[in-house]
This record gives sequence, structure tokens and C-alpha cells, in this order.
Amino acid sequence: MAALCQPRRALVEIPAPQPKIAARMRRSYLEILSARLAPTPLLRGRNATANTRRAQSLDLSIGGVWSRRIEEQCEKMDEQHTPLSKQQLVQLIRSLIIVEQSQDTRNLAADLKYLQEDLQLKKTNIYRSIPYSRFGSNRDAHCYRKAYPHLVAFKVSCQEWGQVLLRNKEWDAVLEHALMAWRFTSELPQWDTASHNALREQCYSILAAHSLSALQHYQPEPNRGRELLRRFKMAQLHSQSVVPCIHQLQRIMGCADDSPMDTK
Repeated sequence: MAALCQPRRALVEIPAPQPKIAARMRRSYLEILSARLAPTPLLRGRNATANTRRAQSLDLSIGGVWSRRIEEQCEKMDEQHTPLSKQQLVQLIRSLIIVEQSQDTRNLAADLKYLQEDLQLKKTNIYRSIPYSRFGSNRDAHCYRKAYPHLVAFKVSCQEWGQVLLRNKEWDAVLEHALMAWRFTSELPQWDTASHNALREQCYSILAAHSLSALQHYQPEPNRGRELLRRFKMAQLHSQSVVPCIHQLQRIMGCADDSPMDTK
């Protein structure tokens, strides 16, 4: 008896092919920073306060205003799709840090809390960039190359904000910022190669030059002068670049007989 051929019924119907998902658009560097700096509406309480302070420490321009020069540079970076060179990175960091002349920088620069948060953030980025899960020393040339862009950012921050305070003639704030940045500089990593520690010495020289310029126009009160003199002598333990500042402050206070702290 011949078997009857019956058509097999499909148990599952094959769905129609779905349209292809469009490729995600490549966001510009400016859009990524703006998204990271925008406050999250869901955060409340301490988290919202901490997020706001972090955004303020990252976005040092008043009101988050970005200059046209920065936007053009970011668009140029997106068109090239190439990693940044050292010179391009330095230029980008300088453009992010330098406050526009048309903006009121007095209130922002005089409030050293924001400048302290900025230095703390840059010091944290330096240590985060150092690979610790590796054999051998984590202060060798390989780790130095990883941390080099963040070291440059730290140096530029010390230099540019000191110049902003000097332009605003905030002499006491210049000295306070220099001593504060001096402490952060002393906490930077010590590298195995002596030449790699040149950025640290450059930061010391920049801060000492800012302090000396401020002392040429500023005569502190006796109590404030003694406090600054004590802190400058403590800073001498890290670098001898501060010695001219100590001599200048001693001449201002009329106590040239006091010798600076000796280091061994």
C-alpha cells in the first residue's frame, strides 16, 4: 500500500527579517564631557552634592561655557580619528584650564576650594594611570609614559591658575595657592629615572616664581607673615626653589637674621 504524502505543517513560523539597526553615531569629545558634567536628576542628598562638587571641579569655566576654539579643536579630533599627540594633548588641556578673559574669574579663582579639588583630581588621575598589576617596579619608564599626560595636566594647572591669581592681584591667594600646590607636588610619585622627575622640579620652580612675584607687591600682617614663613620653611624640605621666597619674606618682616631651615 503506497504511503500517502502529506505536507508537513510548520510548528514555528519564521518571522520576517528585522531591519538592520543603524550604527551608533560617534559622539564628539565635547558631547562626552558635557554628558559627564551634567548633573543627574535622580541623585539626591549627599550623592547629589558630591556629584555637583565633582562637576564643578572638572568644569572650571564659569557656567560651563565652552569657547569656540575648544569646539573647533574637538571637531577636528573627531574628523581625524587618531590618538592625540603630546603637543595636541597639552594644547587641549591648556584650552580647558585657561579661563576666558571676558569672564569674571575673580570669584572663581579666589575661592581656593575649587582649585584644591582640581589639583586633587589631577593627582588622583596620575596614580590611577599607573599600572600596578605587573612584575617589577611600578615607577619605571613604562609607568612614567602612562602617567605623563596627567603629569603635564597637573603642571599646567599649577601654572595657569597661579597666573590667573596674579592677574587679579590676589596676592595672598597666590601665596596660599602656591603652598597648597606645593604640598600636592610633594605627593607626586618618585620615578626610578632621575630625568623623569623633571616635571616635579618644574612645578616647584613655577610655584616659587609665583610666590616671589606676589611677595614683591604684598606685605602681610605680622601674624600672617610668621605663618607664611613657617610654611615656606617646611616647603624647603621638598625643594630649595623656595629659598628666594623665604629671603624676600624675611626682608619684608624685618627678621633677616633668621636663617632658613637647613636640609640634610
